[in-house]
Amino acid sequence: MGQTQKADPTEPSEFVAELAARVETHFRESANLKLSSAQLLAVPIAQAASRMVESLRAGGKILACGNGGSAADAQHFAAELVNRFEMDRPPLAAVALTTDSSALTSIANDFRYEEVFAKQLRAIGRAGDVLLAISTSGNSASVLEAVAAAQALGIRVIALTGARGGKLGERIGETDVHICVPHASTARIQEVHLLALHCLCDAIDYRMFGAKT
Repeated sequence: MGQTQKADPTEPSEFVAELAARVETHFRESANLKLSSAQLLAVPIAQAASRMVESLRAGGKILACGNGGSAADAQHFAAELVNRFEMDRPPLAAVALTTDSSALTSIANDFRYEEVFAKQLRAIGRAGDVLLAISTSGNSASVLEAVAAAQALGIRVIALTGARGGKLGERIGETDVHICVPHASTARIQEVHLLALHCLCDAIDYRMFGAKT
């Protein structure tokens, strides 16, 4: 039997150059989208932060949900509030509805996946709380059901979407806020979502605890 030839650990220089060019394109596209979205999204992000601050000051909490990468964003945001963002300050009440594997799997198994966030909301959500609903397409069924449950409970909704906002954008009420990234690429939308979440964290800290410097 012949021996398996080991792959050369180094890529040919032309392949590296080609990949490097692709990387630079991604950086440019992401930076350009962030810059072009700044003026469009600044006001809704500020409005969303104000809603969250109002809720937290009144003893409410922020509940966050999403699927896939948006689930990771929900958990990231909740962690920044509970622990800290860029300054030491008291913990803030936030819960990611994406983290309890027993609740998620039992609801999905006994009922249907679309209810995994809505049932949790009906259990722990209260009027005066805020739901951060994240969906790049705006069409995630589980997020849409969570929004419906939140609105029935008197919970304000902050929707973080992309493209044209999908069905979620159509369900935004007068006291809700819609932050919609104007792009079709899921990757680019998620990159701006993360920046928007960091802006929310900064604005909440600024309003509740003052500037860092």
